[in-house]
Amino acid sequence: MQTILGATGQIAVELARELNRAYTTDLRLVSRSPRKVNDADTLLPADLLDAGQAARAVEGSDTVYFTAGLPPDTQLWETQFPVMLKNALEATRAAKARFVYFDNTYMYPQDARPLTEATPFEPVGRKGRVRAKMASMVLEEMARGEIPVLIGRAPEFYGPDKTQSITNTLVIDKLKAGQTPRVPVRDDTRRTLIWTPDASRALAALGNAPDAFGQTWHLPCDDDRLTYRQFVALASEWVGREPSYKVLGKWTLLAAGLVSRQVRELRELLPRYEHDNLFDSSKFKQRFPEFEVTTYRQGLEQVLAGSIRQA
Repeated sequence: MQTILGATGQIAVELARELNRAYTTDLRLVSRSPRKVNDADTLLPADLLDAGQAARAVEGSDTVYFTAGLPPDTQLWETQFPVMLKNALEATRAAKARFVYFDNTYMYPQDARPLTEATPFEPVGRKGRVRAKMASMVLEEMARGEIPVLIGRAPEFYGPDKTQSITNTLVIDKLKAGQTPRVPVRDDTRRTLIWTPDASRALAALGNAPDAFGQTWHLPCDDDRLTYRQFVALASEWVGREPSYKVLGKWTLLAAGLVSRQVRELRELLPRYEHDNLFDSSKFKQRFPEFEVTTYRQGLEQVLAGSIRQA
C-alpha cells in the first residue's frame, strides 16, 4: 500500500491520480478531511501534529509520500511544519516503509546561480529557514539508513485547478478573469516554473524506482525558461488578447505588505524575482529519459483553453 500524507493539495491529488493510473490502486489518502481522488482510494482522517495519529496513518504502508502543506503563515510554518515532518518520519521508520519527501526551493540562494541538487542551503527569511531545517531533517534520516528516503524538489508552480502560486494568482487567474496580469518585481528575468501534474508524475516515478532512494532529485521542468514578458505574451495568445501587464515593483510590494498580510508573507521571496531562476532538472531527465515534460505552450494551452476570448 502507498500512502499520501497531506492528500488534499494539488500536488497530492495529481499524485494519487498518477499512482492509481500507473502503479497501484492500493492507495491510502491521509489528511484532516481527506477526499477520494480515485474510486478505490482508502481515506484516513489524521492530524500529523499528533504522533499517534501519524503512526496509525502510515501503519501497513510500503511507501509514504509527504506532501503536506500549510497556509503561507510564518508562525504556523515555524511551530507546525517541523513537528508534522518529525512525526511522519518516525511513523514511517516504525512501519519500515519508504519515505518520499516533496520539497520546494525556499532554502536555496535567491540569486542567479544555477540550482542543482548539490546547491548549498542559504535561506532568506524565516520560511526559508523552516524549509532548510525540514530538508536537513530528511537528509539526516537518509543518512541514518534505516529506511529508504528520497527528496523530490520543485521550483515555483503553475498549473490547472487549484494550483496555488504567484504565477497562477497574478498572471493566469487574471487572464482567465479578463483582467490585466501583474508581474512581480521584473519582467525580464528568466523563470523556471513546473507544471503541477508534471511534479506529481515525477514524484510517483521516483517513489516507484528503488534506485532513486538515498538521493535528492530536482523534478523536471521545461528548459526553455521564459521571462514573465514572454510568459504573458504566450498566455495572451490563448485568450485572444494583446499582451498587456503591469509590473509590481519591489517597493510597491513592500509597501503593500504594510496593509496586506498575504503580501507580507511573500516578501521574503521577492529577491528571487530580481534574478534569473535557473533550476536544473537534468539529473531526473537522464534517469527517466522517457518522461515527457510539459512545455510552457502546452501547459498554458491546457489551463487557458476555454477561457473567454476578448479583443
